[in-house]
Amino acid sequence: MEEALHIKQESPNQPDIMALISDLDAYQASLYPPEARYALDLASLSQPNVLFAVARDQQNKALGCGAIVLNDSYGEVKRLFVSPEARGQGVAQQLIATLETSAYQSGCRTLMLETGPYQPDAIAFYRKQGYGTCGPFGDYPDHPLSVFMSKYLD
Repeated sequence: MEEALHIKQESPNQPDIMALISDLDAYQASLYPPEARYALDLASLSQPNVLFAVARDQQNKALGCGAIVLNDSYGEVKRLFVSPEARGQGVAQQLIATLETSAYQSGCRTLMLETGPYQPDAIAFYRKQGYGTCGPFGDYPDHPLSVFMSKYLD
């Protein structure tokens, strides 16, 4: 599948992408209470300081998506999600690599993210990509249902 995968920046405001984000929201809601979920809505994902990438297969089916919100001093990884049927095929790794390259080309050198302790696969994935645990950042509270990670891009 990796040969057939293509990733590019797209608008999140498309029916197939909205369906992916809806699936992600439902998954997050099954794990965490509302006060421990920090999702961005479609309007926020459509802002000019957001890099939003979509992975599609050869038939143009959206398999996954992800975003980096560029701030003055860092970029924040948000909404990285791969549909369950496409997992284990390198889609997430290619998505994050594409987003990291775009962030770097935009002048960003530090990436931060918030995930949760009930997502051990996500935490392991980010560690494999070079992210390390850090403290809270931005407006996030220090919450037991948050795991904060960061990576320096060089």
